Amino acid sequence: MNLVTFSGPPSSGKTAVILKTIRALRERNIKAGVVKFDCLYTDDDKLYAREDIPVKKGLAGSLCPDHYFVSNIEEVVQWGRKKGLDLLITESAGLCNRCSPYIKDIKAVCVIDNLSGINTPRKIGPMLKTADIVLITKGDIVSQAEREVFASRVRAVNPDAVIMHINGLTGQGAYEFSTLLDTEKEDIKTVSGKRLRFSMPSAMCSYCLGEKRIGEEHQLGNVKKIELGDEDEEQK
Repeated sequence: MNLVTFSGPPSSGKTAVILKTIRALRERNIKAGVVKFDCLYTDDDKLYAREDIPVKKGLAGSLCPDHYFVSNIEEVVQWGRKKGLDLLITESAGLCNRCSPYIKDIKAVCVIDNLSGINTPRKIGPMLKTADIVLITKGDIVSQAEREVFASRVRAVNPDAVIMHINGLTGQGAYEFSTLLDTEKEDIKTVSGKRLRFSMPSAMCSYCLGEKRIGEEHQLGNVKKIELGDEDEEQK
């Protein structure tokens, strides 16, 4: 079984792209399933189930969703193997833009949309910078010039990635993308012992542990202060 990790900002079109890609994979008799990771709520699992795609979802709740992902990915892989999948896709939203769920030697796909803003590629961080493939969506509602400028911004952030335009509504580009998943050459039996491509957030502070009170006396652990630059003015 092969494993592919999908991530991208909320509403970038990840689920639509995955659905169209799985349809293309079925034309090649490749059985794919999905595990959807989210924070508080999602009903995307119903969309997959409606197309008879094996699916599970996990909600992180009060936990960091990326920590939740890495704490459960081995169990998810074993679920996919029991289902007899040829390809398991994990889908997660990059909620903090600080980290990514990508694993070394496991194909990583970032989905980003043309409407997210011209500076978004610089804001996303490792989720975009360390992806193998970047899929740009919603190109049908911007001009050709805007598509090219946005793609150039993506390329500037991640020059090594394969960058493709794909339409989550019509499926245009999905078949070509599906051929890059290359399931015949991979057989992931376990991810135990593998490493993440990027470390998870290093912060461990009193607010991570449930503190609600505001004030310096309640701030413990890894605390970083904003530099306002007006200390000299206060001393005058």
